[in-house]
Amino acid sequence: MKKLYLIGMGPGNPEYLTLQAINTLKQVDVFFMLEKEGRGKAELLAMRHAILQQYCAAQHYRVVTVNSPARAKTVDYQNDVQVWHDEKRALFAGLIRNELNDGQVGAFLLWGDPSLYDQTVSLIAEVVATTDELVEFEIIPGITSVQVLTAKHKIPLNRVGESITITTGRHVETCDPATIDNAVVMLDYNASFQRFTGQNMDVYWGGYLGCPDEVLMAGAVDNVCDDLLQMKSKVRDEKGWLMDIYLLRRRINND
Repeated sequence: MKKLYLIGMGPGNPEYLTLQAINTLKQVDVFFMLEKEGRGKAELLAMRHAILQQYCAAQHYRVVTVNSPARAKTVDYQNDVQVWHDEKRALFAGLIRNELNDGQVGAFLLWGDPSLYDQTVSLIAEVVATTDELVEFEIIPGITSVQVLTAKHKIPLNRVGESITITTGRHVETCDPATIDNAVVMLDYNASFQRFTGQNMDVYWGGYLGCPDEVLMAGAVDNVCDDLLQMKSKVRDEKGWLMDIYLLRRRINND
């Protein structure tokens, strides 16, 4: 029997790991790390290594680092994602088969909470269901960037009697702005919040949450839109990558 853990590591700060996650780390024989292409990849890997160095005895584990498949960006988004997922499934299957011995425990450290917005959960589940080997996997939940964002801005996630939507930049980029009242937006590379000027909306934005270079900005979209666009461009140019998230909230009675 092989055992695999998908461990939520929070947005990047080692202190955001839960006690359950820390105890699980100490049981792992092999950590699998996927290295993304482009500038900034070394820093992303370094965050994971910092977590292991803080909580694990070095002689008790090894790390296997592989290149993460890159998603093509053509006009056929659905097909691009399907091909990308097929490549990642094949990669995961190979790692489990070739790098994890029977009786050993392997793990992936995943940003935030794996169950919220990381497709690794679905892909691993499919690999485990179709492999000829005996493999068990378990998800260790983590603190999400959604929780950290609202904590940093000192606001609740939702208002009394109001629902909350968690969505993507791709949706917000094309939806009718009038349909958004209280929404957390992730993966918004194109800064779609700028579509919400003139909509009586506030934005609560955070980049690199929990990291030493964390940046925050909040205010009426009409007032902060230009500054926020400049901020996003500046920090992405400096670091080569940006993980950010924001809450769009429509004001009630213009307050």
